[in-house]
Amino acid sequence: MKKILTILAISFSALMANSITTAAPHEKHGNHYGWDQSGQQKFNNKGRDFREDDDEMQDKRRMREERGFQRLQQHKWQPGYVMPQHYRGNGYKVDYKSHDLPKPSRNQQWYKINNDYILVDTDSNNIVRIQGF
Repeated sequence: MKKILTILAISFSALMANSITTAAPHEKHGNHYGWDQSGQQKFNNKGRDFREDDDEMQDKRRMREERGFQRLQQHKWQPGYVMPQHYRGNGYKVDYKSHDLPKPSRNQQWYKINNDYILVDTDSNNIVRIQGF
């Protein structure tokens, strides 16, 4: 019985040693794929760090949105113009009674944009009247 246990222990330790050596990372010269010895992933895309590109893209997007917002604030509204789709949402609609505005006709709606009240025809989205306060 003692011989069997000894043989089993030796074969088990040989099996464990073999699995440890096969699981070890293979380091070859010129290998640019996978993980390096410090545990950090190597970038094989000409040294590009995509996090920097993401921050750069977010900055560009933020600047573009700010320019668009400034341009919309400077927009001159005139009767007969078509109201941009961006302003047609419920967030810009106002109740004429609570803002002391004239009652709109059947297919008209008041909007508040940049401290101006704009009466819009809901069928054609044309600006009918502008009232500033």
